[in-house]
Amino acid sequence: MVGGAEESDCAPSPAPAGHPLPQAGEGKKQSPLNARLAPQLDSLRERSLYRSRRTVSGHHAVQMVVDGKPCLNFCANDYLGLATDPRVAEAAKRAISNGGVGSTGSALISGYDAEHRAFEEEYADFIGRPRALLFSTGTAANMGVLKALLGRGDVVIADELNHASLIDGARASQAEYLRVPHADLAGYESALATLEPSRFAAVVTDGVFSMDGDIADLPSLARLTRAAGAALIVDDVHGLGVLGERGRGSIELLDTEPDVLINGLGKALGCAGGIVAGSETLIEFLIQRARSWIFSTAPPPAIAAAARESLRILRTEPERRAKLLANVHRFIAGARERGLAIPERPVATPIQPVMVGDDARVMALSNELMRRGFWVAGIRPPTVPRGTARLRITLSAAHEFGQIDALLDALHDSLAVLAPA
Repeated sequence: MVGGAEESDCAPSPAPAGHPLPQAGEGKKQSPLNARLAPQLDSLRERSLYRSRRTVSGHHAVQMVVDGKPCLNFCANDYLGLATDPRVAEAAKRAISNGGVGSTGSALISGYDAEHRAFEEEYADFIGRPRALLFSTGTAANMGVLKALLGRGDVVIADELNHASLIDGARASQAEYLRVPHADLAGYESALATLEPSRFAAVVTDGVFSMDGDIADLPSLARLTRAAGAALIVDDVHGLGVLGERGRGSIELLDTEPDVLINGLGKALGCAGGIVAGSETLIEFLIQRARSWIFSTAPPPAIAAAARESLRILRTEPERRAKLLANVHRFIAGARERGLAIPERPVATPIQPVMVGDDARVMALSNELMRRGFWVAGIRPPTVPRGTARLRITLSAAHEFGQIDALLDALHDSLAVLAPA
């Protein structure tokens, strides 16, 4: 399966091959489960596809301490630098002081807090939709929406590079799944043209693709879905706060109104959670049928309070978005001056992949950059298609030009040191 959450691939170093799996006891036979899993883990190590975690101490900011070593962070999605903004932290603290930490139950039982409701209303107003519904995570939002809206006999038409949660949600819905080559409008048109009039269909796409940083042709997709009587579902977590005159995302940049808009609080808003916006009918239906919302404990009210403050800052401080885009253009210009291979896009986004190809080499480069003090994620299959391993560099409004220039120099030097044989 292609497409995946970038967080699952951010750890830049494979675990040492000598790390054994836990055993039932000295000299005892492995359990059937461990005996099944151990060879698969060994295979991942051998193919340079093993993932491991690094531990962050202190702030999750541009300047970080990772596994005890100071470094500059170029792999986070904190596009506006709000994850460590003291005003956002203070909003969360006030909510905890007023009402504690946990929400104590699902939203339909005892967990729906005034902070949840206020954020939903303020976000819906900002994004220009009648209603919104807050989920515990972005993955829960995608899974809940697709499983609620689609079922047997329906059809999902989806870009092959969609995020893993869109892929999983669409497949779990048990609708027929039609995968379209990336950004292939003719493929969408062909798939929609074959639909029987009695079948409900939804076109599902990222707004900004999380591993490539390019933007879907939403106006064309909206035109095609309208003509076919289908629905358009857009996950724009990497567009919110970044694109558009007011930061409403790719839907604002491209003047497109999808039937369902899914966003996340963990990127530009610097918090956590997912949120779905749309019509009154859509949100009421999801309240009745979205299992990942119905059967999950509601997010901590402090998270909603923090997100409200982040949204307020997004609305009132456009200079943050301007700084972010200036940083993106600084990186692109510097990369081209140094001869680095980065894609050319009509619209620049903070996601800038440096294509490497080989899985082992991309991790060696990631480790070398960490040695030089720069945390850059090496992204490998199954998060991206086989043969397209890359360094995924993400920019933030919190980066300074000097830090970006230093990364570019380190990247240029690392590529030279670790050139293919």
